[in-house]
Amino acid sequence: MLDVGKWPVFALLPPEELRLIRQACVFGSAANEALYVTVNDEVFALGTNCSGCLGLGDLQSTIEPRRIDVLCGKKIVSLSYGTGPHVVIATSDGEVFAWGHNGYSQLGNGTTNHGLTPALVSTNLLSKRVTEVACGSHHSIALTTDGEVYAWGYNNSGQVGSGSTANQPTPRRVSSCLQNKVVVNIACGQLCSMAVLDNGEIYGWGYNCNGQLGLGNNGNQQTPCRIAALQGVNIVQVSCGYAHTLALTDEGFVYAWGANSYGQLGTGNKSNQALPTLINTDKERMVEVAACHTSHTSAAKTQSGQVLMWGQCRGQAVASPHLTHFSTTDDVFACFATPAVTWHLLSVDGDDYLTVAQSLKKEFDSPEISDLKFLVDGKCIHVHKALLKIRCEHFRALLNETDEDTIEIHQFSYLVYRAFLEYLYTDTINLPPEDAIGLLDLATFYRETRLKRLCQETIKRGISEENAITLLSAAVKYEARDLEEFCFKFCVNHLTAVTQTQAFADMDHDLLKNFISKASRYGAFKN
Repeated sequence: MLDVGKWPVFALLPPEELRLIRQACVFGSAANEALYVTVNDEVFALGTNCSGCLGLGDLQSTIEPRRIDVLCGKKIVSLSYGTGPHVVIATSDGEVFAWGHNGYSQLGNGTTNHGLTPALVSTNLLSKRVTEVACGSHHSIALTTDGEVYAWGYNNSGQVGSGSTANQPTPRRVSSCLQNKVVVNIACGQLCSMAVLDNGEIYGWGYNCNGQLGLGNNGNQQTPCRIAALQGVNIVQVSCGYAHTLALTDEGFVYAWGANSYGQLGTGNKSNQALPTLINTDKERMVEVAACHTSHTSAAKTQSGQVLMWGQCRGQAVASPHLTHFSTTDDVFACFATPAVTWHLLSVDGDDYLTVAQSLKKEFDSPEISDLKFLVDGKCIHVHKALLKIRCEHFRALLNETDEDTIEIHQFSYLVYRAFLEYLYTDTINLPPEDAIGLLDLATFYRETRLKRLCQETIKRGISEENAITLLSAAVKYEARDLEEFCFKFCVNHLTAVTQTQAFADMDHDLLKNFISKASRYGAFKN
């Protein structure tokens, strides 16, 4: 399952639809357009539909996802979008489709007519298999399996690499310095293009007024030019922001160059750099760099999965790499970039990969590979000894002393004990407030402090005039001070209704005495 929850454009989709998404891309000037692919390889679009970028054949915006029939079953492997706006994709068959704004021939069909539906980009590409596409603001480039780069569209700064500044109406091979060389990765800034070779060299062409080509000067380049300053450094991935560039080496170092008015180079200052500058990330090796030509935000991911961000983050300038709590670079762009669009096609493996947490949750109370069962109220709960020992001190002691494969429990109900064991597998509790009292009792008995706290939170959320006294009694009994105070204040604030409940009439004598005494000190009985 792909987690697209951090992108507001998906907020209105029902959970059952979200569960089917396997690939997604969010784009648009306000991150208000999206395309997604489902498990059945159906392609849907929703959003404002600027310049027909949803590929639906019209200019109607839609809050409900609509299917793009021509793309269903095509298996998208790469997707990019320009700010024109236009969209370009590559399929697993190596075909390229483009649609949207076409004022500068960025759709590659030889015209300047806008395209409202995805159309095959065929000129010069028919015998080629394209594996990756990238878009600048109004130009497009494509990488083939042979390591060749083709470019088309807007060319005012030489960004299509043809040696001139004339717009390029159809795909044209970018040759000159790249002739007889094998390109393995491509990226575009707003008005420039970058390519990484299989030998680790990196080339740039197009607009360079901010030094985003890394050549040590600010002159535009109409043909690819090698970044000589990285001689001897092996680059494996390049990523372009609006006017800055990030490159990752095979040793996990990050170099940055170009515009830096928001600290997007991560150098600790806001000075532009026309030459590649090594970023001090203070961390272990990096495995991914991320930037997007629509923003001034940068991100990187470490080998152990930590994610760093810098640059323009929610309007703030963050000049040095900052450690986040995110698990993917995608989350940085969802939560901090402006606009909050995706920097690449979001994708999950088709093999339904499960995380450790998801795998454990799936195996709870599953008899297949369990090696221990609890018998409670005549019902079985299947678990794993190793996990119980890891997660709970009580079980570590108990299971080291016994090798039984069935343990009977008498002091707690089935509902409560099952919820406790499930908590050890999932870190969450799934019980109504009244039953959470029994779990609170168990948490106290087993000295499970975090579980006790979770129970109290659950009980607080479910308090009502009817059950307030019952919950207060439980809080006193299990010495849950925070919960006791919460329930007491609730009772005082709803005193008339609470004193008319059956629970109040049945209240323990000592507890009632204490309650009245404390309530009077609280000023509950003043006229």
